[in-house]
Amino acid sequence: MIKSLYIRVVLTFLVSVIAGTVISYFVTTWIFEEKLNDNAQINLRNFGQDVVEIYNVLPLREADLFLSRMKQLDAYYIRIYEAPGQFKSYGNLNGHKPASVTTEQLKKVLNGSVVQDNPNGIAAILLGLPLQTEVGTKAMFLEMITPPSASFVIKWALIFAACSLVAGSMLILVASVFLVSPIKKLTVATKRIAAGEFNIKLNIKQTGELGTLARSFEEMMHDLQQLEQMRREFVTNVSHEVQSPLTSISGYALVLKQNGLSDQERSRYLDIIIAEADRMSKMSDSLLKLSLLESQSQQLRPAIFGLDEQIRRVIVALQPQWSARSISFELHLKAVQFMADYDLLNQVWTNLIGNSIKFSQNGGVITISMKQDTKNVTVRISDSGIGISLEDQKRIFERFFKADRSHSRQYSGSGMGLAIVKQIVSLHRGDIHVESELGRGTTFIITLPKTIPTDS
Repeated sequence: MIKSLYIRVVLTFLVSVIAGTVISYFVTTWIFEEKLNDNAQINLRNFGQDVVEIYNVLPLREADLFLSRMKQLDAYYIRIYEAPGQFKSYGNLNGHKPASVTTEQLKKVLNGSVVQDNPNGIAAILLGLPLQTEVGTKAMFLEMITPPSASFVIKWALIFAACSLVAGSMLILVASVFLVSPIKKLTVATKRIAAGEFNIKLNIKQTGELGTLARSFEEMMHDLQQLEQMRREFVTNVSHEVQSPLTSISGYALVLKQNGLSDQERSRYLDIIIAEADRMSKMSDSLLKLSLLESQSQQLRPAIFGLDEQIRRVIVALQPQWSARSISFELHLKAVQFMADYDLLNQVWTNLIGNSIKFSQNGGVITISMKQDTKNVTVRISDSGIGISLEDQKRIFERFFKADRSHSRQYSGSGMGLAIVKQIVSLHRGDIHVESELGRGTTFIITLPKTIPTDS
């Protein structure tokens, strides 16, 4: 089995050219055979009639001598029979194999009939004519040696076919190099990608299918490079987020082994260990939740409920957080009956409103409004907190990303909440985006379809 595309292309071309040449030869022969035979027959009959006329006018000996000196014998071969097996021949065969004359054909001509046969294909006609001489009737058989024009055409056709085959083969060899070259580049690039190298330049400028394939391959490399970068950042973030509580737990556990600690100190250290363990547990739950959402193994359980009522319940549940900091709410919520997964959307409002509370100033105001049209419901959650920079807004929904690095210790969190929110909204076929300015607060805008697709 031939595996090389280069060899396949060359062999396909050669087979096509050879097959096309052979087919063209037979088709051309079939088209022009009748015409060539007609032309040969007319010429042969005219020449035969001239020879018969010579024998009618001249004595036998003079006619034989005249016939032997005719220039036309370069193109004709003549046999004059007196009886079977007894004949005189005129003309040079030049390697031409004469047609066989049967006894039946000879008898017909000696009896005064005209015989015509085409034994060998194009322009190969055997003509038998009765020849009246002073010594009686003889049988003259004429045939045309391959005409110079036909011989030239055949020779020219063969040379042309050979040159075409050679030239075409050379051209296809050169063309196949350009054809196979980008595929070889893609093969090499694939091996380098498999080895973990994604920053590869193909430099394939061709258009058409190969160009499209190259562009798609470059886009795939770019996506893989981004995925690899995200993977590395994820590993780094997970290591950092896990290392911090583990260090605290390990350090305080060692301190607890020391003697002479007061009950108050021991209790405080244990509270820190419990808090750090709880933080790790929440981060682990968030990772598992996000993994389920991203793999789409999380099945929606749609139900009809009041969306405005759900948001109010979340605000009430978070009252200890906002009341302790004198944060107030402005609500513009009209009654909306909505069909979605109640528990998942409850987590969306909890995370978003919780973030607004966390990043708002003491005594700040959080505004929540909702409007609907025939297809969608849009919820806006605005605060007057620290805000998010334009650069950070592009990455705010990535896992472990914390927009306000300078306040990372002041504002606790794993950076998983908004990534989970994004996945839940996407799972409901909705959209979420952020509008924010540093020092002027942040607004999250969530748009959800009123009915979720049944295939979810």
